[in-house]
Amino acid sequence: MRHRKHGRVLGRSSGHRKALFRNLIKELFRHGQIETTEAKAKAIRPQAEKLITIAKRGRSGRISEVHARRLLRARLNDPELVSVVYDELAPRYEDRPGGYTRIFKLGPRKGDAAPMALIELVE
Repeated sequence: MRHRKHGRVLGRSSGHRKALFRNLIKELFRHGQIETTEAKAKAIRPQAEKLITIAKRGRSGRISEVHARRLLRARLNDPELVSVVYDELAPRYEDRPGGYTRIFKLGPRKGDAAPMALIELVE
């Protein structure tokens, strides 16, 4: 039984899954949209939105700027991307209460018929 279990395993070990999610989120923030499988898009969506919320809270003064940047740095492991999230994405979504990403279903992939999706940052 999977009672009270949450999150998607995706057939990977915990370290592999954590690295996969981190890389997908970094590419989403870097390019604004990525094409991946539907399961991976649904798995990274909450984490990506939480990172933007952390940046928003740091900019609004609810937590200190240093603390917000350190939290982002710990989760993204890329100082250049931390400044993108903090200085570009957080002001863009300042008045938006949530829902910073959008998932479009693209249909099956040609090789293995895996359901594909496009996850993008909302304008």
